[in-house]
Parts: sequence; C-alpha cells; structure tokens
Amino acid sequence: MKTIDHIPTTKIERASKLVTTGAKIGVNYLKYYGEKIVNSDLTRDKLNEDNAEDIYDGLKKLKGSALKVAQMLSMDKNFLPQAYVEKFSLSQFSVPPLSSPLVLKTFKANFGKTPYEIFDEFNANSVNAASIGQVHLAVKDNKKLAVKIQYPGVANSISSDLAMVKPIAIRMFNLQGKDSDKYFKEVEDKLIEETDYLLELKQSVEVVAACKQIENLTFPEYYPEYSSSKIITMDWMTGIHLSEFTQINSDQETADKIGQALWDFYMYQIHVLKKVHADPHPGNFMVNKENKLIAIDFGCMKKIPNDFYNPYFELIDENVINDPKIFNAKLFELEILRTDDSKEEISYFTEMFYDLLSLFTKPFQEESFDFSDETFFENIAKLGERFSKDSNLRKMNGNRGSKHFIYMNRTFFGLYNLMFDLKAKIVVNQYKKYLS
Repeated sequence: MKTIDHIPTTKIERASKLVTTGAKIGVNYLKYYGEKIVNSDLTRDKLNEDNAEDIYDGLKKLKGSALKVAQMLSMDKNFLPQAYVEKFSLSQFSVPPLSSPLVLKTFKANFGKTPYEIFDEFNANSVNAASIGQVHLAVKDNKKLAVKIQYPGVANSISSDLAMVKPIAIRMFNLQGKDSDKYFKEVEDKLIEETDYLLELKQSVEVVAACKQIENLTFPEYYPEYSSSKIITMDWMTGIHLSEFTQINSDQETADKIGQALWDFYMYQIHVLKKVHADPHPGNFMVNKENKLIAIDFGCMKKIPNDFYNPYFELIDENVINDPKIFNAKLFELEILRTDDSKEEISYFTEMFYDLLSLFTKPFQEESFDFSDETFFENIAKLGERFSKDSNLRKMNGNRGSKHFIYMNRTFFGLYNLMFDLKAKIVVNQYKKYLS
C-alpha cells in the first residue's frame, strides 16, 4: 500500500479536501441521472459504490476524526447502503500508512530520539494503519512489541472536522435547535480523549487488571517507559482479526467459546466497572492459536453514570416495557420524550421506542441467546427500513435521548454485529460468576 508523506492539518487544507470530495460526488450524481434517462431500470447500487469510493478516498487522506466518523457509521450495518458499509469498514484497520520520514519525525518530537535508539529493532514500515494511528513492530530485550504512533495534527483538527461534518449530520438525523449541540460535544470530547495516548495507557492498564480473570480472554502488557501522549507501546499479540476468524471458522464450539468471552467482557465492564470499551469493531479484537480472544486498543472508553445506567437497564425488564405508565416515565428520564413535545410526538416516539426496545432487548429476556438467529437481525433491519421510510419522522424534532446514548448504542450495535458474525450462542448472565 502506498504511504502518505503529508496529512492536511490546517482547517483550510482539510476543508479543501472535503470540497474536492463533494465535487466528485456531484459528478457521480450527474452521471447516474444521465444514465437513468437511458435506462429506467438502473438502480442506485453503482451510484452508492462510486460515492462510497470517493468519500472513503478523501477521508483516508485526512485521517483523524473525519475517518473515525466513517468507522463509526460502518458499525451500524442497517443504517447505510452495503457499498458504504464495505468501504467505510476498511477504516477499521486498513488505510494508507505514514511514510518512514514522518514516523521518525514523530519519535524525535516525543522522545528526542529515533526509534532505533530506543528499541533493539524497529520496522519503519507500518504493519497496520487505522483512523487515528498506525502500528509498527519493534523488538526490545528479545521481546516483540507493538508501537502505535498517532498521526500528526489529528488532535488539533477534531473541532474543525466536526464543524464541517455537523451540517450533514443535522440533516441526516433531523436534529433541531441548540439542544443538538450536546451530541456533537459528546463526540468531540470522546475523540479528543482518543488522541491522548497517556490516557489510553492508563485505561488499558485498568481494564486489563479488572478483566484478566475472564475465561478465554487475553490482553497485551503495556509499557509506560516507551509511551508518550502520541506513542503507545504494548506486547506484540499474534493472531488474526476477528473478521478474518469468522470467515474461516467452522467449529461451533469454538465460536461459542469466543463469543462467550466477548459477551462476558462487555457485560462485566458495563454492569461492574460502569465504564465500557465503546469501540467494538473487528479491528480491536483478534483470535490467537489457542482460540482465545485478544482485546486491544482502549482509547475509547465510555463512563456510564448511574442516572443513565439505572433507567437504561430497567428497560430490559419486560414488565417495565409493558407497563405504559412506568415505560413513559423511563422515556422521560432518558430524554427520549421531552417536556416540550406535542401530543403527536409523545404518541409517535412512545410507539417507536416500544417497538425498538421490545426487539433490541430480546437477548436479555432469556437465560441463553443464539446470535446466529437470522430472524432477529432481519427484524432489526426491517425496523430500521420502516423508520427510514417514514415521512412523519422527518417532521418531528430528532433531538431524542440523553447524550450517553451515542456511545452506549454504538457499543451494543457493535457488540451485536460481532456476535452475529461469530454466530455464537451464549449464556446471558454468566459474567456474574466473576463478581466474587
């Protein structure tokens, strides 16, 4: 893969790149409508493919938060056309890396030394490049290490990148009024946290210490002496990405074992730590030769405050969902319903979230759940399609729910998708055995 010698870091440079990308998309639409005149049966599939290609091509050169947004969108497979999901999912662990001179410059700026002066061996060619940083292989005292290096200018461009994305998001999600700012602030704060590798180091060490007792789950060890705010060093973990594993695995027992480890890991974090790894995409998980799950990259951790946690998980209870009075109270607690809503909006969103929650909470209604159940995921897709085509929804204020929904929903969407890819059957509350 061709390396990158320069990343646009100024607001003008990055805005120009997005304008160029927008122009390409405009050409794609003109081409599509021109061909549609000649061929009335033409579908939007080719248009989606061309647009996804051009958008991804522009974002991967920008890297940083712009590419991270594409990564977040790719996790919800029911939200975007398949062409976008396939292309944007590349941002999880396959984007053009920085060139060697830029890598060496980053080390000099952070340690005052080149990597060759710090490690016994260092490969200046990246082995893995994603949205915010890329990974290099190093050796120190006969131990193989993974060294993650942050791209230059990523942290400083987050606010301006989101400002450029904001108008698109407002139209896409039908957000209205100043109240929508809380959602953008939540995303901005989390992205800024992800660029602080010293915070990631601290979070990583804490998660490893708290979750190491979970069966069939393993983590790298982290090395503060070889880490800084822009560079983080950990053990080199040997294995294949979870997405690769799910494509080649044919053993149900192994799938169930790994799926149970993944599920227990998330349930333990959510219910015990009240802080969760909110970035559950395949690039952050590997499977080793012993068929154990490897969890890496704890830059995106979401704290779950009690005033959100309690009503959120009370809605798992069927008795709560099916009691109109209690259900209504919980929707207000979670800011799904608002005091300034019209009667029409209260009626509409109560019905909407009743349908959503009745379906999404199904895995929690039984002792065990089979994530290979295609009907469950088909129903989720149908529900998403139903709301996307509902013209009434466009007339209503889209500012729905606490800001904490953004990363909690992202966590569950990502987890459900990973569990479906594994086709795993799991025991829902097995994580409780780790409480003693």
